[in-house]
Amino acid sequence: MFLSFFRKKLVFKDKPIRNEVQSITLDKDELKDIVYDLIRTIRDPEKPQTLEELNVVYEDGIEVRGSLCDHVSVVRIEFNPTVPHCSLATLIGLCIRVKLERNVPCPFKLDVFIKEGAHTTEEEINKQINDKERISAAMENPNLKEIVEQCIKDED
Repeated sequence: MFLSFFRKKLVFKDKPIRNEVQSITLDKDELKDIVYDLIRTIRDPEKPQTLEELNVVYEDGIEVRGSLCDHVSVVRIEFNPTVPHCSLATLIGLCIRVKLERNVPCPFKLDVFIKEGAHTTEEEINKQINDKERISAAMENPNLKEIVEQCIKDED
């Protein structure tokens, strides 16, 4: 995986004491490409296809804005559930958020949204998938965590 190039192990007396991610500077296009490559392979929770194959995520749905303080980019992801009443839209948003937070090699602020008008409860879902406390609580649920892990794991 490409992240192995960015990780280095700190060794003390022949034992690794921690992994550290090196500070990386990426331009907007590079970051957008990395983000898309990561989210396009997420599996749909109900179907065998990826989010890219189902047109749930798409390159035009990713926006990278200029840096905030300390060179932190703002990444905005828009996704389009397959149906307006999709019961798993929140789970899909959670999968997108978790995979990016674990794998993007530079500091960033992430906003995940359902495409405007694409879901009957989009405002409620957008609130849930951008609320840090709800995300944290969801990932503490072992059943939900297992589903997320299955959806975001990379196929070798």
